[in-house]
Amino acid sequence: MPDPIGSDPVKSDTLRTDTVKDDLHRYLHGARDALRFKIDGLGELDARRSLTPTGLSLLGLVHHTAVCAAEHFGVVFDRPFPEPTPDVDADPHADFVVPPEVSLDDALAYVDRAWAHADATIEALALDAEGTVPWWSGPRARVTLHQALVHMIAEAHRHAGHADVLREGLDGSAGLRPDSTNLPEGMDWDEHVARVDRVAREAADRSVGPTA
Repeated sequence: MPDPIGSDPVKSDTLRTDTVKDDLHRYLHGARDALRFKIDGLGELDARRSLTPTGLSLLGLVHHTAVCAAEHFGVVFDRPFPEPTPDVDADPHADFVVPPEVSLDDALAYVDRAWAHADATIEALALDAEGTVPWWSGPRARVTLHQALVHMIAEAHRHAGHADVLREGLDGSAGLRPDSTNLPEGMDWDEHVARVDRVAREAADRSVGPTA
């Protein structure tokens, strides 16, 4: 199966540091692009409204992840993002709720600038460059760029998965990105859903066992 995140990694007998950083950066970009795709074509209401019992919204996920990237590749490496970020100490959900006076277009432009700032840090520093995460405690607060990249890849792909499920539930739109949906072609989705449910019922019946 082809790599849905991007082009195949460089093959080499010797694993070069620049190749490792390029690979990590590519996977972070893959999550960023997947998240951004999930909000394409939505209006203010559908982008912002809660789609889960805990208040997750598509814009909230996109905005939160960009703020995380701006902070992890900003203040952590003494390269602070030059724009204000939400005060999550005062309100732990501040980065998940964009104020109504900020338009969707303006919110997404902020997201793009936050990611551009993160990219600049990643490109400027070596993988072993060290930084401090002020919201973490103890020895774990000292990190390298390598560790920050791995952390943000996990964070961004987790939220991209959230967004994928939310968008499919909202309007049926599915897939990774327009240029790489990562979905099989020619599927009869109604038939597939029926199959999944049929197998679930059969498994449940088998777990109960024969009745006396």
